[in-house]
Amino acid sequence: MPVIVSLLRGVNVGGHNMIKMDALRTLYDSLKLGDAKTYLQSGNVVFTTGAQALAGLPKRIEDAIEQAFGFRPSVIHRTAAELRDAIARNPFATRPGIEPSRLAVTFLGGDPTPEARDKVLAMKTDPEELRMDGRELFIYFPNGMARPRIPMAQIERSLKVPATVRNWNTVTKLLEIADAIEAASSSRKTRS
Repeated sequence: MPVIVSLLRGVNVGGHNMIKMDALRTLYDSLKLGDAKTYLQSGNVVFTTGAQALAGLPKRIEDAIEQAFGFRPSVIHRTAAELRDAIARNPFATRPGIEPSRLAVTFLGGDPTPEARDKVLAMKTDPEELRMDGRELFIYFPNGMARPRIPMAQIERSLKVPATVRNWNTVTKLLEIADAIEAASSSRKTRS
């Protein structure tokens, strides 16, 4: 069974789109998504699924959230392998002095067009730095994330795909949770 990392956009931000994480886990369980674990209050869920067609899973979860909670956040998925690959592709990994708390990954819900990528990468974002690789946009905030100069709303409009941002510490913790679920799942298989 694949392990999936589910990233909900705009949940529990500024008192809007509120979902308690235990209610979110219950919702995932009701959808027959196993081993659901949440991390932080911002809509991060790691789970297993026996579903063969993973492409339709985000819409299914979005529909269920809308029905249960009255709003519809974008849901972006990465398999544990895709998340591991995104971490390995971090373009800032070998640069000395990069602080993980100042690095973020914008996970895209689809592939932007080459024109959209070019438009985003041509934006003036100093002092922040952008690097795009696949369906991830890596952003380094040398002065911290509290008052970024980067035009995030403009970036998302330009990309024309749903997106959600997680800081590097959250990204690596989500992989740690996914690895633990994979290990537990493998252990159950060998005992069966």
